[in-house]
Amino acid sequence: MKQRPLSTLMSASILALSLAGLAPATVLAATPSAATTTPEPAPAPLADLVKSVNIPYEAFTLPNGLRVLVHTDRKAPVVALSVWYAVGSKNEPKGKTGFAHLFEHLMFNGSEHNKGDFFAPLQNAGATDYNGTTWFDRTNYFETVPTAALDRFLMLESDRMGYLLGAVTQETLDNQRSVVQNEKRQGDNEPFGIVQYEQLENLYPVGHPYHHSTIGSMADLDGASLADVKAWFTDHYGPNNAILVLAGDIDLATAKAKVTKWFGAIPAGPKVQPVAVPVPTLPAPVTKTIKDQIATPRVYRMWAVPGLDNPDYLPLQIGAAILGGLSSSRLNDSLVRDQQLAVAAGAEADIFAQGGQFIVQADVKPGQDVAKVGAALDAQIARLIEQGPTADELARAATVTASDEIRKLETTGGFSGKAPTLAEGLLYNGDAGHYRTELAAMAALTPQDVQAALKKWLSRPVFALTVEPGTRTAGGEARGGFAVDPANTGTGGSAHPAYWHKPGAAPVSAPVPAAPVPAPTQTGPDRSELPPIGTLTALKLPQVERATLSNGIRVIFARRAAVPVVSVQIAFDAGFAADPRSALGTQAMLLKMMDEGTTSLDSVAFARARERLGASITNAALPDSTAFQLDAMVPNLPGSLALLSDYIRKPALKDADLERVRAQQLAAIDAELRDPSAMATRVLYPALYGDKHPYGTPPTGTGDPAVVKRLTRADLATFHDAWLRPSKATIFVVGDTTLAALKPLLERSFGTWAEPASPAPVKSLAAAIPAPRPRILLIDRPASPQSMIMAGEVLDATGRDDLVPLRSANEVLGGSFLSRLNMDLREAKGWSYGVGSAVSERVGRVIYRVVAPVQTDQTGPSIAALRTDLAAFLKDKGVAPDELAWATQGAARELPGAFETSAAVLGGLVKNAQFQRPDDYYTRLAIRYPTLTAADLDKAARAAIDPAKLTWVVVGDAAKVKPQLETLGLPVEVTTVTGK
Repeated sequence: MKQRPLSTLMSASILALSLAGLAPATVLAATPSAATTTPEPAPAPLADLVKSVNIPYEAFTLPNGLRVLVHTDRKAPVVALSVWYAVGSKNEPKGKTGFAHLFEHLMFNGSEHNKGDFFAPLQNAGATDYNGTTWFDRTNYFETVPTAALDRFLMLESDRMGYLLGAVTQETLDNQRSVVQNEKRQGDNEPFGIVQYEQLENLYPVGHPYHHSTIGSMADLDGASLADVKAWFTDHYGPNNAILVLAGDIDLATAKAKVTKWFGAIPAGPKVQPVAVPVPTLPAPVTKTIKDQIATPRVYRMWAVPGLDNPDYLPLQIGAAILGGLSSSRLNDSLVRDQQLAVAAGAEADIFAQGGQFIVQADVKPGQDVAKVGAALDAQIARLIEQGPTADELARAATVTASDEIRKLETTGGFSGKAPTLAEGLLYNGDAGHYRTELAAMAALTPQDVQAALKKWLSRPVFALTVEPGTRTAGGEARGGFAVDPANTGTGGSAHPAYWHKPGAAPVSAPVPAAPVPAPTQTGPDRSELPPIGTLTALKLPQVERATLSNGIRVIFARRAAVPVVSVQIAFDAGFAADPRSALGTQAMLLKMMDEGTTSLDSVAFARARERLGASITNAALPDSTAFQLDAMVPNLPGSLALLSDYIRKPALKDADLERVRAQQLAAIDAELRDPSAMATRVLYPALYGDKHPYGTPPTGTGDPAVVKRLTRADLATFHDAWLRPSKATIFVVGDTTLAALKPLLERSFGTWAEPASPAPVKSLAAAIPAPRPRILLIDRPASPQSMIMAGEVLDATGRDDLVPLRSANEVLGGSFLSRLNMDLREAKGWSYGVGSAVSERVGRVIYRVVAPVQTDQTGPSIAALRTDLAAFLKDKGVAPDELAWATQGAARELPGAFETSAAVLGGLVKNAQFQRPDDYYTRLAIRYPTLTAADLDKAARAAIDPAKLTWVVVGDAAKVKPQLETLGLPVEVTTVTGK
C-alpha cells in the first residue's frame, strides 16, 4: 500500500530511460538521410485536443450520504471501483500524526465478514490496479475487477466501510504499525529521503495541517492505542464522508441496485469538521544546508502556494512547467545546456486541495560552485517573473499537460484513470467534471495570467535549501510529527497550534470524543459468505495485423480506439547484451546524446517541436533490445512520426554536447553508487553472471565511469550505425488508427531508410557462467535505517523456455503480496514494508532474485527467515490449494483487466515477438492457467531454484549489520561498489 499523491493535472509519466551498447561499424555520416522534405501538418490547436477529453458520468446519492458516480466504458469486461474518503493527514490532531495512513493499512487486513487479508479475494478474483493511498487531503482504495466479480467487491468495500472495527485487533495494529514504520524507514533511507521533512517543516508553521508528513512520526505511531485507531475510524469513515466511483462495464441502473444493496444499510457517521488551510508566508527568507548520501549537491528554492481551492494553482502549475518541467524549459536551457552549471534542473507546483509547494531545484555539476548555481537559479526565476512567458512557451506547456491528461484517461481506474479523475474533481472542487473546466481554463490562459500568479506567490520570502554530500547527522526517525522545534525550522510560529479550524470546531488540543457507531438503520444483505463470482468473459485481444515496409522493416499492429492516441515502439535487436565488456556505458551515452537533437534540429528545437505536438518520445536500453517509443495524439501522428524518424535516423551527436552529457552520465553513475537498490544490483549481477557474460553488468546500463570518461563521438556513431539499422528493427503500433492509414506514414518515415553496407553485428549469449559461490557480499552504507537485502542465482533456463509453471510457483513463493516471503517478513514479523522475488525476463539465461529491504536490527534474522521459507517451500511445504487458486485461476481472471490499455497491448506484442511466442499466446494462457496443478508448480520450482546456491548482497550499516550476518553460517565478504 503506497503513500502517494494523485496529481490533478499531470500523471505525466514521460518515460525517463537510458542505458548501453557498442560494436564495430562505419561512421554515422554514412547513414542515408530521410527521403522526404515534405512539410508536416501543423500541430492541432490546443482547444481541439481539450475538446476530445470527456468522461460521461451519472450520479446519485444514497440516503446515508454516500455519493456515487457511474461511468460506462465497455471496452473490456472489467469495472474499476474507487472509494475516496475525505480524510487525510491534515485532519490529524496533535499526537495522532500518521493515523490516516496507518488506518489505510489496517483497512487491508480484513473486516467483520471477511476475516483475513483483503488481498486474498482480490487475487482470487483476478483484480488488477488495486492499492490504497493516503495523502494530506484524502485516503482512497481502488481495484479493477472482472465484471462478474463486482458484487463480491462491492460487498468487501462496504464491509470495511461499515463493519470493520470488529476485525481490528491489537495484533493487527501492532503488525501494521511495524509495517508503516518500515515504510517510513525505507523512504527515509533513499537519497534525498529527508528533504520532504525540511520542506514541510520550514514552509508551514507548527500546528499547520500541512506541517507534518503523511507518514507521521515514530513516536505518534508507537503511541497509537487500539482505542485511538477505532475512534479515528468512527469519526472519519462514514459513507457521508466518502465518494464511490464505478467506471467500466457497468450502467446506472445496475450500479444503483448493487450499491444500494451493499451500502444502503450503513449508517451515516459523524460530520467531519471542515479544515481551513491558509497559505502561510515566511516572515523572512530562510536558508538551510543539510547533508545526505548523495552524488552532487542539490539546490532548492521553495514557497508555499495555494491549492485547488484557488484559481492561481493552474497558472502556477503551467508556470512551473515553463520554468523547469519541459524538456526545453528555461532552467534546462540555461543552467544545464548553456551555462553548464548543473547536470539537471527542474520545477514543479505540487498542488494539494488547500495548498501546495512551488519547488525549484538544480543538481550542481561536479566542480561548479554551489552559490553560483543558486544565483543562476534565482536569476531564471526572477527573469520569468519580470518578463512572463512567451506565447509559444505557454502553448507548449499547456499542450504537453493536456496530452498527458488524455493519455492517462484510457485506464478506467488505478492511480490516475477515469474513476480517480472523477472522484478527485468531486472531492476537491465539488464537481466531478472539474477536469474539463480545468482543461478549458488551461487552454484560455494568457502569458499575463501566468506572470501575475508567479509574481504574486514567488515574490514572497523563499526557503532556500541546499543538500550537500556527506553522512547525515540525523535521519527521519525523529521527524514527521506535529511539532518541530522552531529553532530547527526557521519559521517560528507555534503560537497558533489550532488556528486553522473553523470557528466553533474543537481545537486540536481537545479533540471531539469518538461517537459510538450507530446501529444500522435497515436490514442489510446476507454477509455470511462472499458473493460468488459469476460467469467470466473470455479474454479478447484486438486482432494482430502485419505489414512489411519496402526496406524490410516488420510492422506489427493492433487497433485500440478508446482514446485518440497512438503508441509506437521501434525495437532494435541490441540492448545491454550488445554492450562490449571493454566499453560498458557506450549505449547509455549514445541514448543520452540522441536527446540532444538531430542534424536538422538542435536539442532545444527538437524539444520544442515535440512539445508543440504533445508527443512523448523516449528511449530505453533493455537487456536484449534497444527501444524507442512515441506516444502521439492522433491528429498529430504524421508530424510526430516524422520527428521520431529524425530522432532515430539522424542524431546530431555534436562534440559541443558531448562533455555536458558525459558529466550527466558520470553524475548518474555516482548517484547509483549511493542508492541502496542500485548499489545492490551493481554488485549482484556481475557476481552472478561473471565478468565475461553480456548479462554480467549492472542492469541500469550506465556503465563504467572510466569508459564514459574516454568515449568519443566516433565511438557513439559507430555503435549507432552498427546496431540501429533496418535489419535489426521491428515497429510495434497500438492505437486509434488503422494499418491502412498507418503504413504510408511509416513508409514515409522509415521505409526509405537504407541498410548500411557493413555487416550487421551479432550478439552472443554463449559466454560461460561461473559456478555459484554462496556467500554474503556486504556493502557498508553508514547511518542507514534499513538494510537492502538482495539475493540471486542463475537458472538453467532461458527466457524463451516455457516458464509459466515456474513463474506461477514464484507467485506463491515471492511474486505477490500474498506470497510466503512477504507474508512472513512483512505481515507476520513486521520487519519490512515489502519483500518479493521474481524470475527475470531475458532472452538468454534468466535469474531468480529476492529483494528484501528490512530494518537494520533485523538484517541477520531476515536472511535466516528467508532461507527457512525458501527451503520449506522447495522441500515439503509446496503450493497449498488456496495458493494454487489465486496463482492460476486468479491469474487467468486477471488477464482482461491486465490488457485494458493500449500500453499493455503494446507490451504484449513486444514480448511475444521477443520471446518468439504466437499471437494468441495470452488467450492460450488464459485457458492454460486453470489446468496447472500444485504438483506442476512444485516440480517447476524444485527443479529450477536451489536456495543453497544463492549469492546474497546486503547494503547497510556494516557496524550494526556485520555481527548479525556472521551468525548465519555463510562467508561474509565486505566489498565496495564500483562503476564496472
